[in-house]
Amino acid sequence: MAVTLEQAQQVGYTCLKALLRFAFMVANNLVAIPSYVLYLIMLQPLRMLDSKSFWYIEGVLFKWLLAMVASWGWWAGYTVVEWGDDVKALSEDEAMVLVNHQATGDVCTLMMCLQDKGTVVRQMMWLMDHIFKYTNFGIVSLIHGDFFIRQGRAHRDQQLVLLKEHLEKYYRSRDRKWIVLFPEGGFLRKRRETSQAFAKKNNLPFLQHVTLPRLGATQVILKTLVAPQENGTPAGRDTVLKESKSKGLQWVIDTTIAYPKGDPIDIQTWILGYRQPTVTHVHYRIFPVKDVPAEPEALTHWLYQRFIEKEDLLTHFYETGAFPPLQGQTKAISREMTLNNLWLVGIQSLAFLSGGMWYCIFQYFYHCLF
Repeated sequence: MAVTLEQAQQVGYTCLKALLRFAFMVANNLVAIPSYVLYLIMLQPLRMLDSKSFWYIEGVLFKWLLAMVASWGWWAGYTVVEWGDDVKALSEDEAMVLVNHQATGDVCTLMMCLQDKGTVVRQMMWLMDHIFKYTNFGIVSLIHGDFFIRQGRAHRDQQLVLLKEHLEKYYRSRDRKWIVLFPEGGFLRKRRETSQAFAKKNNLPFLQHVTLPRLGATQVILKTLVAPQENGTPAGRDTVLKESKSKGLQWVIDTTIAYPKGDPIDIQTWILGYRQPTVTHVHYRIFPVKDVPAEPEALTHWLYQRFIEKEDLLTHFYETGAFPPLQGQTKAISREMTLNNLWLVGIQSLAFLSGGMWYCIFQYFYHCLF
């Protein structure tokens, strides 16, 4: 089939745009990430004198870095529409966010849609695969206090012990509010076949759009961060809670990400922008943590039910293009998430100005010394 001139021009334009976007992303990383690190090095005396103020400033810088990542997708026309419960009201409370995992773009989508959720985006802790530690953003997550988890049965028990220790050491000392994890333990396309085989063997529902979640990290988070209750909820967090004035983990936010036609966005698309403008849909459902069972068997059943519900939500979305209404609603209500372009430009400008400033400082000292 012959390629028309118009098609050739379109391909050329897409390739040029992708090349320019990639160059901008590289430049963005080269100025923003070193600047983040250098600012925090300069602020180490403040960390010793006033740790709370130091982590507040770090959180602001962290939010700006996530906004830069969000801007790459936003300016490519990748937007978000939100459904279900309004989670903004929980931005000052502690919550565990459970998310289905389809592709690398899931993280970018969350970075975008959480930008307008008050202060929580700078007070979040992320659980992510350990391979992320070796990416360009790994040093940022390491400083921020995110947890890198190794997948696989051979590492599971050790990783859960390390997660508990990490939460006890960093979660409340750095005033974290939300903790984000992907309980499926991997991408849908990689885990679906194994999950379906496990479901068949154990007489569990057949899932196509999600996989059965793993219990380990969820259980450790609940045991470590939920405040002791009179009704017998497991204790063991008393010291951590007394040191902070926290009420403990109060909510579970069940988050379901849906892409049109089930075609997820990956990080390459997010950066290069070669895909047509796409609306990603994010559904929230809030559960009080007091309604979440503590016993392993009951918790496993509860967690499975959440992902069975996700399957129903996604099936409905792929058939109708919308999520179903919440209980008590006659019509589902959606909210278009927006970012302020002027604010994004301001943050990007600050990053490049900071990069230029640090370059001049290093040049000055280099010439003084040599």
